[in-house]
Amino acid sequence: MTATTPDREAIKQRFLSDSGFGNAERQPLPGDASTRRYERLIKDGQSYMLMDQPPALETQPCRPEQTPSDRVESGYNAMARLAAGRIDAFVAAAGYLRSQGLSAPQCYELDAANGLLISEDLGDDLFAALIAKGQDEQPLYMAAIEALAQLHELTPPDVLPGQLGTPGWPLLTYDDLALKTGAGLFTEWYPRYAGGEALSDQALAEWEALWSPLRKRAEAGATAFAHRDYHAENLMWLPDRSGVARVGMIDFQDALRAHPSWDLLSLLQDARRDVSPELEKAALDHYFGLRPHVDRDAFMADYNALATLNEARILGIFARLVVHYHKPRYEQFIPRMWRHIGRNVEAPGMEGLKDWFHAYGFGDKLKA
Repeated sequence: MTATTPDREAIKQRFLSDSGFGNAERQPLPGDASTRRYERLIKDGQSYMLMDQPPALETQPCRPEQTPSDRVESGYNAMARLAAGRIDAFVAAAGYLRSQGLSAPQCYELDAANGLLISEDLGDDLFAALIAKGQDEQPLYMAAIEALAQLHELTPPDVLPGQLGTPGWPLLTYDDLALKTGAGLFTEWYPRYAGGEALSDQALAEWEALWSPLRKRAEAGATAFAHRDYHAENLMWLPDRSGVARVGMIDFQDALRAHPSWDLLSLLQDARRDVSPELEKAALDHYFGLRPHVDRDAFMADYNALATLNEARILGIFARLVVHYHKPRYEQFIPRMWRHIGRNVEAPGMEGLKDWFHAYGFGDKLKA
């Protein structure tokens, strides 16, 4: 069944009834760019969340035993090592985060086969919403950094323990192919958005030659649990909790083992809101203060490279959303991503990528 079939609502109703929520008040919440839908459930004066992720709407996720060629044959989710909307991945990741003293939703009722979950409601106090209302952003970002620093001191398991009767979920590595797949979205989709010709074979060959050693370095440094979408619209402020538990985390179902800079750059070079260079520096200073054994220069070389790769990936995603899915609202984020890239390519070791962007018609974007 998919969300487009008439039976989807019947499946949800049956799940809610079987879980004791048949008479709960249902309040649909706004959607995002994914195939997930959320509803707030009110039962006996208590609020819960219903996650609705029809599994048939996604291609299959990557299996641990798949070779790179197998993954290419399987499709984008396997290549990029995305969870393909699998709700049991969310449940396993939530359980792991909670087991380490971090705040992720407690999961109560699950129908993994049909992609339905009832979980704890962490509220509405997203970092982005609080900041928009005038709350000081610095304490929020410092708390988010503290949660990451604690997470990065841990060696994550190869398999996240299963929850609610599900088997464990493999924590795969953000490897060379996954990184290459992400960066490839830029070269495939951004020229279409920009209205120019497709990139030449020479441009693509140079792009690959520049990125290949950086991707291999990132795979070799993949030591930390990575939320993979760690930013102000996926973090909630929980002031009644203490320490790192004040940072509530959602939308982590695509978690991988990755270079520890990945979640940092997602937070500090956010696609959807401006984070000033001054706040980015202060947050990074705080991070390295909490992890004094880390070689800052080596770490920052990887941070600048992966931030640029991630921004190229996101530019490709936004271009595809505008061109293919006719969602023009994503255009508003594009100049911000170019500004990030423009700063990153000024760092030592990034000269080749800076030259590439200039050589193939994107140099003016770096100053946007």
